[in-house]
Amino acid sequence: MKQIILASASPRRKELLEQIGLEFQICPAAGEEIITTEDPPEAVRMLSFQKADEVWDNQKERQDHILVIGADTVVAYGGEILGKPKDQADAVRMLNMLQGREHQVCTGVTMVWKSDDGKKNVYTFHVTTSVVLYSMTEEEIAEYVRSGEPMDKAGAYGIQGRFAAFVRSVSGEYNNVVGLPVGRLYQELNAFDLLMLT
Repeated sequence: MKQIILASASPRRKELLEQIGLEFQICPAAGEEIITTEDPPEAVRMLSFQKADEVWDNQKERQDHILVIGADTVVAYGGEILGKPKDQADAVRMLNMLQGREHQVCTGVTMVWKSDDGKKNVYTFHVTTSVVLYSMTEEEIAEYVRSGEPMDKAGAYGIQGRFAAFVRSVSGEYNNVVGLPVGRLYQELNAFDLLMLT
C-alpha cells in the first residue's frame, strides 16, 4: 500500500478525496505553471504532470512508499482556455463569455509511484465535462464577482457554490467540474491496485 500525496492545496480536491474515503497527505506543488499548447486536454495533462512530478522529485527519501496525485482544471470555450481570473474585470469578462452557452471543463490527473521492481511509473489521464449555463444579467454577474467566490476558480465560477443558480445542465462527471474526477480516479487507482481506504 502506498501513502497518497495530493499535490494540490485546493480545498475542493481535498473534500472530494475525503468523500470517497481515501487517506492522504497534502503537499502542494509550488512551481510555475507552464502551458505550451492551446489544446485543453493536452494542457491539463501537461500541468497535472508538472505538479505531480515536482512533488515526487521533492520526496526522494520516501519514493518507495508514496503515490503522488497531481491535478489541474481549465474551462474551455470558443478555442480559449480559461484559467483562474487575474482580477475582477477578468472574472466579469469570462462570465460574460460563458453565460447562456455551453462550454467544457477539462481536468487532467497524473499519478506517480514506484513499482515493486523500483521502476518509476507515471500515468496521466483527463476527463472532459460539458456544462450549459443559463443567461445572466450584468447585475447578476457583477454581484457574483463581488462575492469573491470566482476569484480562485477556473472559468471564474464554482459549480458547488452560489453559482449553482446559473447551471442549466451538466453532461459528464459532475465532480470533474468541482475540480477532480474522483469516480474515474478511483477506478484507475483500483486498476493499478493502489487503493488505501479508511
